[in-house]
Amino acid sequence: MWAVVSSLHGTDMRSIFLLKSLRTAALGGVVVLAGFGAQNATADQTSMVSTVAASDDDAEARFLEMADLISQSCAPDISSGVDDVASTSVADTMAVEPTPDSTLPVLVDAVPLTSTEECAAQRHQLRISRAFSGTDTITYEEMRNKLTSLNYPAARIHRMQDFWGEPVARLDLRVGAEHLALEVTDINNGVMVEAFGAPEGVSVTEVRLESQLDAPTS
Repeated sequence: MWAVVSSLHGTDMRSIFLLKSLRTAALGGVVVLAGFGAQNATADQTSMVSTVAASDDDAEARFLEMADLISQSCAPDISSGVDDVASTSVADTMAVEPTPDSTLPVLVDAVPLTSTEECAAQRHQLRISRAFSGTDTITYEEMRNKLTSLNYPAARIHRMQDFWGEPVARLDLRVGAEHLALEVTDINNGVMVEAFGAPEGVSVTEVRLESQLDAPTS
């Protein structure tokens, strides 16, 4: 009798021990799988960041290639003796200092463009005007997406205050010591593109421009 009970008791103990072992193994598998999943998530996030960075680099490279081609086509003929240096003015670099309690940004005047920059501005104005011709851009996001499709990197596109509900963006086209920038304003079935010179070290959003459009009367 004791032998039978002992035998049964030993069988139950082995079963319990086996169940515990299986449970521990299963839990260990969960931990391992969870750790593997976390590693995959981290790898995916890293891959996503790398993809975005690579995409930004590609966009900038395409823009620089385009800008270089336009600059070459606008390069002055040295034999003609044309001076490509823009005139300078003290007022061009002077900022309007706000009062100490003012929260308004410090605005600066635009600087003159060289003849080469003016030529490049006309090329950019033409291609942008043609791309937006016959379309009504309702939102800034639509304008930005259209501009990026024209090889202007998103990092060079800056949102400005809407003009009576119409989106406005500025493009920083400066390369090296250049000053070229554009302001793109949505109008009926198209856009108005204004070129201006942005001083070195100043954001294109901080340059003061006089409005070229009249406010709607209705």
